[in-house]
Amino acid sequence: MDFVRNSPFIKHLGVKQESVGNGNSLLVLDVRPELMNSLSMAHGGVLMTLLDLCMTQAARSVGNPHGEDDVGVVTIEMKSTFLQASTGTRIIARGHCVHQSGSLCFCEGELHDENERLLARGSGTFKPIRPRHPSSATAERK
Repeated sequence: MDFVRNSPFIKHLGVKQESVGNGNSLLVLDVRPELMNSLSMAHGGVLMTLLDLCMTQAARSVGNPHGEDDVGVVTIEMKSTFLQASTGTRIIARGHCVHQSGSLCFCEGELHDENERLLARGSGTFKPIRPRHPSSATAERK
């Protein structure tokens, strides 16, 4: 299932989903000038977004512990560590679900450039949720 294509923001960034399944994810981003900071490096916000996304996709891929297929994931907390400047043209994001309980998933993620240099690492806690469908969200507001 391609979770990435359903997010307008992620689609705008140009993130491509290479593979997602069994608690793992592999995503790729080709770095464009508008994603860089004033030092010609990928912006830290882009890197944090990729870390968050690769981990949420890993969490989504293990499914809902209550057996539901259509599951979303929200970030409860996240830590990121920047290790090297991202000066290349491509960022590869890998996420892995380390532990899943009845209500939370703990995941880790790494970002590498096209030469496999480690750029950043992250970890986070994610909560599976039922996605709100547009018709039910509208009904709830009324």
